[in-house]
Amino acid sequence: MSLSDSMQVTLRLPTQTLFKGQARQLFATAQNGAFGMLPNHTDFVTALVPSVLILTAEDGSERFFGIDEGVLMKKGHQVDIAIRRGVQGTDLDTLNETIQEAFVEVDEEERVARSALSRLEAGIVRRFGDLRKPTV
Repeated sequence: MSLSDSMQVTLRLPTQTLFKGQARQLFATAQNGAFGMLPNHTDFVTALVPSVLILTAEDGSERFFGIDEGVLMKKGHQVDIAIRRGVQGTDLDTLNETIQEAFVEVDEEERVARSALSRLEAGIVRRFGDLRKPTV
């Protein structure tokens, strides 16, 4: 592997790519703590926890992402990050508000879906119970 000043980072959600571009450094939080990564870092895979992911672009600007749990895989100068949910913020101050709006809305939708699924399961169990009753 040759030495490089940047790495190709791809941040993917289940339905879309949140970010794809070059970065000089990356800061993230895994289950065992926060870490930083430079382009020539050793290859590895780690599970990410809900946190703030910071990318430093080639021009020195920083990009902030609020992420949910996910997986980071680095191989060579390619970093692939797959996350369940994520949002990009312009700075750390507004990122918290963006996370609250995006994640709370999704949590409410998930709660409604789980409630509907529970009602459906209860109806199926009730119908199976009716099938087991002897007919006279």
